[in-house]
Amino acid sequence: MESSRDMLLKADELGRIETTERDGVRVIRRDVDAARWWARALARNAAAREARALAALDGIDGVPTLLSWDGRELLRGYICGAPMQQAQPRDPAYYREALRLLARLHRRGIVHNDLAKEPNWLVRTDGRPAVVDFQVAWTQTRRNALFRVLAREDVRHLLKHKRTYCPQALTARQRAILDTPAPHARLWRATGKRLYKLIARRVFGYWDNEGKGRVRQ
Repeated sequence: MESSRDMLLKADELGRIETTERDGVRVIRRDVDAARWWARALARNAAAREARALAALDGIDGVPTLLSWDGRELLRGYICGAPMQQAQPRDPAYYREALRLLARLHRRGIVHNDLAKEPNWLVRTDGRPAVVDFQVAWTQTRRNALFRVLAREDVRHLLKHKRTYCPQALTARQRAILDTPAPHARLWRATGKRLYKLIARRVFGYWDNEGKGRVRQ
């Protein structure tokens, strides 16, 4: 049953994401059935990916708790905070803790794969980081060479945000990481990124630094 306190966060071709209440507790609800018919399989796959990742990350502070996933509706815990592009964290401590958080994810065999989007980073009310939106995350039991490359890209994307909001705290090693994107990232920028932006903007209404998409009625 929907609560009178429901608040829509995003509604697009891949469904609806909203805050709601279950048993008096505030949660985030992803409704796959609200996706367009032609995108429903993609939406279900994305929600399943998120559910797998959140299950693997159970108990890690700074990651939403998986509450349920039944193939149609995903419920995850609510984390109180502001998205990075609004909070604009300038405290070096935020980035130190964010790097520790990424290390915990990677030790559990999860790469996020979408940390270039500032809305996927939260600044909690106590100033600490949190990571959300695991719909393109990769869950891997064996940390092979590809996993290490993708994990490094997770780190590099965080460092790009640090360069934006707290550049004076970048270390020499961090600057070196920023200067050496992975080969697949260089190839992506040279080939597929322009097409991706066109599809994301024209079809889903996404814009690079927002990640919200258009609200579909």
